[in-house]
Amino acid sequence: MSEKHEEDQEFDVGSEDEAAGKGTWKHAAFHVATTIATPAAYAPLPFALASLGWPLGVSSLVTATLATWYSSLLIASLWRWNGKKHVTYRLLADSIFGFWGYWSIAFFQQVASIGNNIAIQIAAGSSLKAVYKHYHKHGTLTLQHFIIFFGAFELFLSQLPDIHSLRWVNGLCTLSTIGFACTTIGVTIYNGKKIDRESISYSLRGSSSAKRFAAFNALGAIAFSFGDAMLPEIQNTVREPSVKNMYKGVSAAYSVIVLTYWQLAFTGYWAFGSQVQPYIVASLTVPKWTIIMANIFAVIQISGCYQIYCRPTYAYFEERLASNRTSMLKNGLIRPIFTSIYIVVITLVASAMPFFVDFVSICGAIGFTPLDFIFPVLAFLKVGISMRILNVGIAAWF
Repeated sequence: MSEKHEEDQEFDVGSEDEAAGKGTWKHAAFHVATTIATPAAYAPLPFALASLGWPLGVSSLVTATLATWYSSLLIASLWRWNGKKHVTYRLLADSIFGFWGYWSIAFFQQVASIGNNIAIQIAAGSSLKAVYKHYHKHGTLTLQHFIIFFGAFELFLSQLPDIHSLRWVNGLCTLSTIGFACTTIGVTIYNGKKIDRESISYSLRGSSSAKRFAAFNALGAIAFSFGDAMLPEIQNTVREPSVKNMYKGVSAAYSVIVLTYWQLAFTGYWAFGSQVQPYIVASLTVPKWTIIMANIFAVIQISGCYQIYCRPTYAYFEERLASNRTSMLKNGLIRPIFTSIYIVVITLVASAMPFFVDFVSICGAIGFTPLDFIFPVLAFLKVGISMRILNVGIAAWF
């Protein structure tokens, strides 16, 4: 391991231990639910089912739910597997796979976190624009304006020091997740009953090659919808017994996920069939006030999810500052500068991104699939813990 890498380890363990162990399992549930159950993640699920059809779509969604819940419990179990805390995903990978594990997870985590923030900033801008257009039909503000407004708000939240400081924000976000899901599911059923059911088709559209491409695109979107690249970082905020509390927090979060993901995916596909829009809210037409409420819930929830996914990049930058032993005054000045640069770049990319669902699918395939479906089971196999057949099966399948 390089000297630079050893300095990173010393910084991670020292600084994170000081702030560790304050949260309850409920706080962990808020963080996990906020990280995974964002409207940008599960609003495309009806469209994913439309690209797969009922049998493959339902089985893929259920399998992904069970696999990522199980994988999250595996990661929680490895918290002290060799007698030492692993306070970040990178350090956990390093302790099991060494140098290449560390840098592989660092790469996938950055792809997942940056890609996720680009996607959800597009979704937030779209929701804000929908609210604006409801009250100002002829208004001149564009999607790009609202993406910039949302970025400015996230810059303000980025000055909070760590994940634990976001616990009340993420508690509100978890309530907004439930509010968005309940509102959207209810309005989807209402719209579905208003439509002539004989006009709804559930057949897959396009040529054979187009259907295959759409199917893989849908699988990438499903992988994105269960993305959580921050489990060890979240577990580091939880008090002892950390593993038990994390088990409870993850399971509680997945209860919310099952109650929202499955119902929205199934009702959305049932209501609109193969004509469903990539972002389900865009398929809804009446009543208007409920659609506005769903968009407001979406923006609130996304604001917390964005913040959690900023943290790997912020942490990496702060490691560099600590290893260079810069003064506290300089650190205090540099953090706002760095967070501003980060959010400006994300905002510019989001403003220029015209293909939301395709981007979500790419991010899910490249970033979240290795982190959430493959690495946890490979790590369990490497350390020689049981469930070998199941772990090999999950790794091979995904």
